[in-house]
Amino acid sequence: GDVYKRQQKNGRVTGVQTARGEIEAEYVVNCAGMWARQLGALAGVNVPNQAAEHYYLITEEIETLTSPTPVLEDPSSFGYYRDEMGGLMIGLFEPVCAPWKIEGVPRDFSFGEISPDWDRMTPYLETAMSRVPISNEVVIRKFFCGPESFTPDLLPIVGEAPELRNYFVAAGLNSIGIIIGPGLGQILAHWIIHGTPEADVTPFHIDRLHRYQNNPEYRRQRTVESLGLVYRHHYPGRSPETARDVKKSPFHDRLKAAGAYFKDVSGWEGADWYAPPGVEAKVEELSWGRQGWFEYWKAEHEAAREGVILMDMTFMGKFLVQGRDAGRVLDRISANHVDGDAGTITYTQWLNEKGTLEADVTVTKLAEDRFLVVVTDTMHRHVETWIKRNTPDDAHAIVTDVTSGYGQLNVQGPRSRELLQALTTEDLSNEAFPFRAAREIDMGFARVLCVRITYLGELGYELYVPSEHATHVYDCIVEAGRDVGLKHAGLKALGSLRMEKAYRDYGHDIDNTDDAYETGLGWFVDLDKPDFIGKAYCAERKAQGPAYDRRLLQVLVKDPEPLLYHAEVVYRNDRAVGYV
Repeated sequence: GDVYKRQQKNGRVTGVQTARGEIEAEYVVNCAGMWARQLGALAGVNVPNQAAEHYYLITEEIETLTSPTPVLEDPSSFGYYRDEMGGLMIGLFEPVCAPWKIEGVPRDFSFGEISPDWDRMTPYLETAMSRVPISNEVVIRKFFCGPESFTPDLLPIVGEAPELRNYFVAAGLNSIGIIIGPGLGQILAHWIIHGTPEADVTPFHIDRLHRYQNNPEYRRQRTVESLGLVYRHHYPGRSPETARDVKKSPFHDRLKAAGAYFKDVSGWEGADWYAPPGVEAKVEELSWGRQGWFEYWKAEHEAAREGVILMDMTFMGKFLVQGRDAGRVLDRISANHVDGDAGTITYTQWLNEKGTLEADVTVTKLAEDRFLVVVTDTMHRHVETWIKRNTPDDAHAIVTDVTSGYGQLNVQGPRSRELLQALTTEDLSNEAFPFRAAREIDMGFARVLCVRITYLGELGYELYVPSEHATHVYDCIVEAGRDVGLKHAGLKALGSLRMEKAYRDYGHDIDNTDDAYETGLGWFVDLDKPDFIGKAYCAERKAQGPAYDRRLLQVLVKDPEPLLYHAEVVYRNDRAVGYV
C-alpha cells in the first residue's frame, strides 16, 4: 500500500517511488496478487484480475488424521480438503461466487476477513462436509471468508507488460498459486535474466489481455463465471457465456441470420459453425466426442475443397505500418523478405535474437511507405508491441491498429475466382492476379483490398472491406454466390482445413519455444537478406542440416472415432516419442 507510482522514462521502468523514499530499479515485478490490478494502473499497465469471496473452515485436531495427509479435491461437492495443523481444512469453490470490491481493494486491507454470507454458503458447506463425515463430529475452530483474485480466462497473468518495458507481472494465479507459483517464478527469472522465457507462455502472457477487460462491469460478470469453472468439467470448445455478444464484426447480424453458432474469439463473436435451415444454432450438450454440429462442420470443410465458402475473419489483428522507414523496419523484424514489390503479400515469422518464434504473420506491401501486418487474434497486442519495440528511435515508421476499421471476409475454394470475377471489373485471371497479389478492386459500390492468399490450401482470396461498406459487400457476394453454390463456413472448418494442409497456428502448433526449422517453416527464412532479428541463429541452425532433436510432424489417425484435442501422448513401439 506504500507504493504511489512507478517511475518510467522513454517507455521503460526506472524505479519505484514509495512513501519511504525512492528505489532505483532496472526491473520491477508486480506480484501483488489481488492488488496487482490497482498497482498496475499506477503505471498504466493493464492487469484485469478481480477479487471474489472465498470460504473455508478449519476443524480442531483430528487424532485419526495421519500425516502426511493427501490434498483431496471433490469437484462434485465444490470442495477441497487438506491437513491444517492436525485438523482438517475444508475449502469451497462455489459455482456462483460473489465478486468483492469491484471498485478496488481498500488501501488499508491486508490479510483481513470478509463478513461471510452463511445463508448462501451453508448448503455448499453441508455438501462438502458430508464427503468427510468426521468433520461433522469435531469442533470447528475457524470459519473464514477472505478474498482471492481470478482472471477473465482462469489463466495466470505473467510476463513483460506491453505498456512498459522491464515491468513484469506475475499475478492472477486463480487460487492455485501454491502449485504453480514456483514454476512461474522460475520462468520469470529466466525471462528477466536471459530475455526470453524457457517455456511456452502463449496461454498466460499478459499481452493476450485487452484494456476493455478491466471494465468494472466486465470484471463483475466474468469473475463469477471464471471462478465457477474451477470445479466444472473443462470440456474442449467450451466458450465463455458472460460479457458476450458485445464485440462483433460488421457482418454479425448477417451471419446470425445465416445460422451461425458463435464462440468467444479473444472477445470477438466468431462464427464457429453454421446450422442448416430450420435448425437452431446451439450446443445441445458439451462432450469429448462428436456433437450435433459435427456433420455441419464436415459439410463446410467439403464445400471449401470442392466449391466455394465465405468465412468471417474480422477478429484477425490488423496493423497499418507507414512512414519513410516502414519497409526497412519490417524487413529487419521479419525472417522473410517483406520489402519487395508493392502489391504483394508475404508470409513470414518474427524471431527473437535467440532464433525462437515471436509471431507468425503476413505482411502486405501496399506502397513504398505503407504496409499491412495481419496476425491471429491471440497475438494482437504482442505483435503491436514487438513492432514498436523493434523500431529504432530515429526511424520514421508509425504503427496504427486498424483492426476495427475493416471487416475481413475470406472467399476460398476452387470456384472462388469464378464468384469474385462476377463482382468486379478487375481481371482476376491467374496471369493478371497471381498468387500473393494484393490490390484494391471495385466490388458493388465499394473499393476493397483483395489479397490472393489462402490459409485453407485452395484457390482463395482475403477481402479487407472498410467497415462502413462491409454489409453491402457481403450482400453482393452472397447474392452472386447463389449461382455457384456458395456456403458459409466457420472456425471449426478453418481449423480442420488448415491442419489438413499442415499450415501452422501460433499458440497451437508453434510457440515461443520453437524455431522455424524444427517446425517446418525454414522455407520462409531468407538468409540472403543482409540482416534480420535472429539471423545468426538461423544461419547456424541451417548449416547443421536436418538433424533436429525434435520436429513437428503430421500423424494420420486411421481410426476416425477418437477426437484428439491437445497434449495426447504419441507412442511408437510402446515408447512415448511426442505429443499432439
